[in-house]
Amino acid sequence: MSQFVKFDNANTLFSKALKHKINTYFINSLKQKTGNRRIFLKAAILLSTFILLYMLLVFAPLHWSIAIVLCIIFGANLAAIGFNIMHDAGHNSFSDNKQLNTILSYSLNLLGGNIYFWKLKHNIAHHTYTNIDGEDHDIEVKFMRIHHDQKLKKHHRYQRLYFPLLYGISYLAWIFYQDYEKYFRGRMGNQAERFHFPLKERIIFWISKFVHLTLFVIIPVIFVGWLPTLLGLLIAGGVCGISLATVFQLAHVVSGTEFKTVEGSKVEEEWMIHQIQSTANFATKSKILTWLLGGLNFQVEHHLFPKISHVHYPALNRIVVQTCQEYKLQYNEFRTFWAAFRSHIGVIQAMSK
Repeated sequence: MSQFVKFDNANTLFSKALKHKINTYFINSLKQKTGNRRIFLKAAILLSTFILLYMLLVFAPLHWSIAIVLCIIFGANLAAIGFNIMHDAGHNSFSDNKQLNTILSYSLNLLGGNIYFWKLKHNIAHHTYTNIDGEDHDIEVKFMRIHHDQKLKKHHRYQRLYFPLLYGISYLAWIFYQDYEKYFRGRMGNQAERFHFPLKERIIFWISKFVHLTLFVIIPVIFVGWLPTLLGLLIAGGVCGISLATVFQLAHVVSGTEFKTVEGSKVEEEWMIHQIQSTANFATKSKILTWLLGGLNFQVEHHLFPKISHVHYPALNRIVVQTCQEYKLQYNEFRTFWAAFRSHIGVIQAMSK
């Protein structure tokens, strides 16, 4: 169906004005739109932390209490690698070197996912058709109802109670089940069209899954035993899953963001206005969160300009807000993380009825 969904291309005054301002900013500041030295330093810190934590957890004789703390940090580190390295590289915005972007994007495969699937599901479906029912497969969360056009089922009345569990297992379910489901089904979602899967990517899929299984299961079982390995996977995977799912949900499933079901094939708004209507920012003044989340608390700017590195989002934010005010468009932003989280819980409760 997505190939028939079109946005309004006749009246694009807002898009033209915003693009002109952003291009002018980069011309005047003499900056590249990709990452700079800060993102390379951050990548080095996160990857070094990954190696250090892995070595300690697998090869060092740790007390169980210390091991639990390190597993929690390790899970947060996995999410941070996804937010900061894989995500920018997957959008070709980490570096102006396309080959380096490709190499770093495969960090997702190292963490158990598959970058080919991710680009189809995230870059194409989610970023093009954000919050459009049947098109954006990222809003198809099993056992959850997050917008009015999704069918209300009996178990949804309890989703405000079980959503933390779903978010916690989402990462492990993704890498150990959903990727294989996509592989053998050949579709991103239940109603999605079949996708092309080149032989090269099929080979990479199986090799990287084996490497991940070796690093995260086989080697740990040999050195620390199956029970500590299982508990470590559950703790680290749970922290990673909660981090990934929460950041995504606070960007799209909060009060103020719109969900749409396209009747026919035409979306009334131009694409950039649709992105503003379906996306929200949170805690943009927090430098710590911005660093850890790879700028994904600036989700509006990311959706408007996904091929620009997250290191530029704070500067772009001021331009986007000003332009939205000029064109009288509602700009969704929550001052703090907790304000956005409370709003998200409110949506979950409303959709359970």
